[in-house]
Amino acid sequence: MTVSDVINARFPMLTRAERQLAESLLENYPVSGLGSITAVAESAGVSTPTVARMVQKLGFRGFPDFQSRLHQELEATISNPIAKHDRWRANAPKGHILNRFADAVMNNLRQTLSQLETGDFDNAAALISDGRRHVHLVGGRITGAIAEYFFTHLQVIRPGVTQIAPQPGAWPHYVLNMKAGDVLIIFDIRRYERDMETLARIARARGVEIILFTDQWGSPAAKSATTTFRLQIEAPSAWDSSVATLFVVEALIEAVQSAEWEGTRARIDALESMFDAARLFRKPG
Repeated sequence: MTVSDVINARFPMLTRAERQLAESLLENYPVSGLGSITAVAESAGVSTPTVARMVQKLGFRGFPDFQSRLHQELEATISNPIAKHDRWRANAPKGHILNRFADAVMNNLRQTLSQLETGDFDNAAALISDGRRHVHLVGGRITGAIAEYFFTHLQVIRPGVTQIAPQPGAWPHYVLNMKAGDVLIIFDIRRYERDMETLARIARARGVEIILFTDQWGSPAAKSATTTFRLQIEAPSAWDSSVATLFVVEALIEAVQSAEWEGTRARIDALESMFDAARLFRKPG
């Protein structure tokens, strides 16, 4: 669990002053917790002893231990591929890379499933299935490929789906066409792309429902999201794993097409006829 997970999980146990401190820490997480104990207290409008008591109540040995965890999280979210490779190599277990990678990926899937709320999944599927809502998708430098994969399937399943161009300079034009109730699906994993947070914020201001796919630490765009899927991405590699993300995407594809199967079937039939007319695929004989 991240520090923010711990804060949220234990929030009901906190006193009024501690809740005020917790809300202040989550407002600009994790940066808000990286100052001195005095600065953190002043920023939240509470006393220094309140800070000391709350971090111990959260399970940390003291404020230095609390900050050490925050620094570890921050380092993990900004790690470049070389740093990630070196960290994994230093702690690499024995055995073939296929075995090590399989262990890591299966662990990612287990952790993702244990933390994924079925209610969040069902809500996301219902939003995407609703034909009255236009669906927009956007991804980052790496996750753009997953956004395109999701888009390719959704445009077969239902009308009213748009893939947003990767250039941030073009995004205001797309947002201009978004209406209240539309759905914006964002993919943003570490090292979180600065413009994604801005896009999420201005789209949310227009009443757009935002579904965010991010990692275990959480993109800043989560502050504007209706539903956030926090997925495990660590792998013994210089690159992050997309397996857990793709797993949830493919499960959503099935949920959405099943919800509106008659319409989807008609669209697939029409599309297959077009493929045949264009002789796109090889036929036996």
